[in-house]
Amino acid sequence: MTLTHTKEHDELRSALRRLLADKSPSVAVRHWMESSEGYDPALWRQLAGQLGLMGIAVPEKYGGSGGAAVELGVVLEELGRSLLPSPYFATVALAGQALTASGDAAAKARWLPGIAAGELTATVAVAEESGSWRIEDVATTATRIDGESWTVSGTKMFVLDGDTVGLLLVVAVADTGPGLFAVRSGTPEVTRTRLDALDPTRRLARIDLDGAPAVRVGPGGDATEYLRTVLDLAVVALASEQVGGAQACLDAAVEYAKTRVQFGRPIGSFQAVKHACADMLLAVEAARSAAHHAASVAAGETARKAAGEPAELPAAAVLAAAYCAETYTHAAKQNIQIHGGIGYTWEHDAHLHLRRAKSSEQLLGAPAVHRAHLADLVGI
Repeated sequence: MTLTHTKEHDELRSALRRLLADKSPSVAVRHWMESSEGYDPALWRQLAGQLGLMGIAVPEKYGGSGGAAVELGVVLEELGRSLLPSPYFATVALAGQALTASGDAAAKARWLPGIAAGELTATVAVAEESGSWRIEDVATTATRIDGESWTVSGTKMFVLDGDTVGLLLVVAVADTGPGLFAVRSGTPEVTRTRLDALDPTRRLARIDLDGAPAVRVGPGGDATEYLRTVLDLAVVALASEQVGGAQACLDAAVEYAKTRVQFGRPIGSFQAVKHACADMLLAVEAARSAAHHAASVAAGETARKAAGEPAELPAAAVLAAAYCAETYTHAAKQNIQIHGGIGYTWEHDAHLHLRRAKSSEQLLGAPAVHRAHLADLVGI
């Protein structure tokens, strides 16, 4: 396990940052977040074709590059930094990792090549009316018809990019316990409604399923352990994205503090502003360490399980999730404070980061929920 990045990681980061600076500046982000598509299809194809980002954590057997959570984390940091509107998190961090971790050879062969090629978008639907992301709170039902055929009925809320993706992976409860079920989004039994969201750069949807035809993915019987692993991988990925956003807020605040002059001096020379920036730096670096540690643990979890060693991912994931979420929100708020009046305006990007930070803070579970889970894991 290592908390440092390799030369290849740095090259990937640099290439992606240059591409996003060129193809997705602020004006492009604002255009696509308000468009009917919700993202730039041309840039999506470029990310898939030139950089191979859709297959970054997909095994080579299925058309990916064979990376893991560490490589995915590098990509998500840069996407979080730029606030790129796209179904990347839903497709790669949620659905892609869920399929890869499923152990279901047929499901992986059927859908992973399309994801890796950028031809298929997908998402995972967990939360319902209560807003809870706990597997124990799922009420959507799955009914076996015959053989491998199932139907799924229920309502899913806050589904990332659920109104546009081509494949829905739905968590539902069968007679033997919770499981994951693949549902085609274009069937008449599936009704998708886009929700008004705090964060305009990340779309959420309500999904109503009325006997929707489905195929089971992953282990049969009670798949609770597998589904918890899927959510652990997702919160690790989200933590990396939050670190990227927090770093963007820190960079913007420091740059403004160096150039904004009041009383004949740059505001960065004032003690209060210095302390605010220093506190942000410490918090962001600590969050980066937590996210990198969790990604490293996630990358080695399969090997630990095979060796019969205790699982480390659940604790590392919730620790990173809670800390990185609060750090991003803190950095976004401080960025606005340092910018002063201009930071509160719609024309400035500072508020977009605050919207993303507050929205992400609740996505996959609030920090308080993660801390409670950590307490349960360590027996407090």
